[in-house]
Amino acid sequence: MAYNIFDDMEVADEVKRYFNLLEPNFPIWLNDYINTFELHKQKYISITCGTIYSDLFESDFFFSSFDHSIAVALIVWHYTHDRKQTISALYHDIATPVFKHCVDFLNGDYMNQESTEDLTTEIIRNSDKISNLLKRDNFRIYEIDDYHKYPIADNDTPKLSADRLEYSLSNALFTYQLLKFEDIKQIYNDIEIQTNEDNEIELGFKTKNIARKFVKTTSQLSIIYREDRIRYSMQFIADILKKLNEENTITKDILYKLKESELIDIISNSKYKDVFTKWKDAKKVKVSYSKPNNVYYVHHGTKVRYIDPLVNGKRISNCCKIAKTMIDKNLSYKMDKYVYLDFNF
Repeated sequence: MAYNIFDDMEVADEVKRYFNLLEPNFPIWLNDYINTFELHKQKYISITCGTIYSDLFESDFFFSSFDHSIAVALIVWHYTHDRKQTISALYHDIATPVFKHCVDFLNGDYMNQESTEDLTTEIIRNSDKISNLLKRDNFRIYEIDDYHKYPIADNDTPKLSADRLEYSLSNALFTYQLLKFEDIKQIYNDIEIQTNEDNEIELGFKTKNIARKFVKTTSQLSIIYREDRIRYSMQFIADILKKLNEENTITKDILYKLKESELIDIISNSKYKDVFTKWKDAKKVKVSYSKPNNVYYVHHGTKVRYIDPLVNGKRISNCCKIAKTMIDKNLSYKMDKYVYLDFNF
């Protein structure tokens, strides 16, 4: 494997192995774009949206927003060898704040979870180093500040893109341990660029049974992403941030500057430390079909993330009854209960 920047920084060995799977021939030119202050801030943000800090969740593996960004870039480079698309993928989450999508909940955007993306262009434009790199390489900001324009990097649900593929693989491997490394390898090596029903390029599978394994895993993940304990935790964190903001203890701007550990210290030294500790120590949330009294509760849905991938140019739901059943079962998951713990604030 060619020299890459991870040889000179602290990256877990299992993450290095994962990166090497995504792209065995590391693109050395990408090192300069990785080694920027704005991207390195993402090393201190977990992809779990803060849930990693509570005993409600089993995982304690810290896979960062930085790791995710690198991985998406490596996937895009692996399949396209296009520098603009790869840089765009690398910086697609550069505007991610602490606790990630909890800030979307704070902004009332729990259904789309895109409220922070508008800052991407501003952060890139205000970075002297990134601006100089783009100028050096004859790229324009508008070519790399919106990965939505590149369908291999990003596309609409339920299509498969590099972003959607990456967080599915890393969550299945590291966070929720639904798959082993060899499973990830089998899935990844079966993917190629195909043409979908809209005559657009899209990542797709060559083998039906491997695609079906992927659907089984992503359907499990899809429910995890919106299950009771997740919705409760993300809204709980968002509401603590809201109260701290209203009390002028923090500003929304600082959410883009602090490490998660630093913000946790602020919470732990605030009047919300006791309820935050109760959430951290909780083992299970409570649910009710009627509104509970005198407790903090959450009662709303959230974004539905699911994937219906191509298999040789056709949606698997159209050519595999088993996969369609798994997808339908996933989409039928209800989010209509009141979720709570025994405290109020």
